[in-house]
Amino acid sequence: MFNSDLRDSALLDSIDGRTRLVGSNRMELLLFSLGTEECFGINVFKVREVCCTPFITRTPNMPHGMEGLISLRGNVIPVLSLNTVLGLGAGQGLGSTMMVTEYSKHTLGFLVHGVDRIVRVDWDKVHAPDNLAAGTGTSSFITAITQLDDGRLVSILDVETILANTFGDAVVGNIVPVDNGHEVNVFFVDDSAVARRKIVEVLDRLGVRHKHAQNGLEAWNRLEGIASHATLIGRRVADEIDVILVDAEMPEMDGYVLTRNIKGDARFDGVPVVMHSSLSSEANRAMGRHVGVDAYVAKFDADVLAETLRPLLQRAVQA
Repeated sequence: MFNSDLRDSALLDSIDGRTRLVGSNRMELLLFSLGTEECFGINVFKVREVCCTPFITRTPNMPHGMEGLISLRGNVIPVLSLNTVLGLGAGQGLGSTMMVTEYSKHTLGFLVHGVDRIVRVDWDKVHAPDNLAAGTGTSSFITAITQLDDGRLVSILDVETILANTFGDAVVGNIVPVDNGHEVNVFFVDDSAVARRKIVEVLDRLGVRHKHAQNGLEAWNRLEGIASHATLIGRRVADEIDVILVDAEMPEMDGYVLTRNIKGDARFDGVPVVMHSSLSSEANRAMGRHVGVDAYVAKFDADVLAETLRPLLQRAVQA
């Protein structure tokens, strides 16, 4: 069923076609197998290449799931066994195929049993796992589930949780609070529990008030409710929300469509939108600019996030 012969140019033949997905609420998934009956997927934008598993050098005191290090075109990168990380057991083996991924400014090798193909899916058909039947013990590492035309379910990996589980949470250092930050309101949306936890930590240290949603559709419904209420009582949305922080990849509605909806609604005039995404390439930044984001921040650097938000928050305090 799975074919491991997809390689560099055949896998990632053109970025242009994928950038045209912006605003269409669609994404592309690379399907892969871990030697079980389950089908897994990862956003193509996270995958740099696919190759046969190379020689791996083991090192002392490796985190759980890390098999060692490899040298790839002059760069030393860690290699993780997804079977081990997801708790599928050593009996499945390490996997004969390696996906080289770029995520949150990390380059990692993920060992899998084989890759299948790239499929295009609608975000509104991608659902949080809580909305569906529970899976097989891998659910804590699954951010969403979608269904293929042939009826198979695809579990989409939560790479943020995998990174945090393997290497530990990103450390949030000293962040200077915003003067009179208690007067400022931030609305943020992210489907990853790990990301939400770290964002809350940054916003709390900035001393600002905040509300959040867990996917793009929930965020848009809540924002529309806030806008309708503001209109009803004769206030501007900018009086209720000072900054909106959006993730790019989210079930139900992605951050690009959400941003386009916000920027296309005059009620949100004057409210800046910051995109906070693990997809940190220049192509993804260009996609964000295409839909009108005011700033783009790569996950997860607490200092960079805080300093990107700070001038926007200070401007709101002074308004």
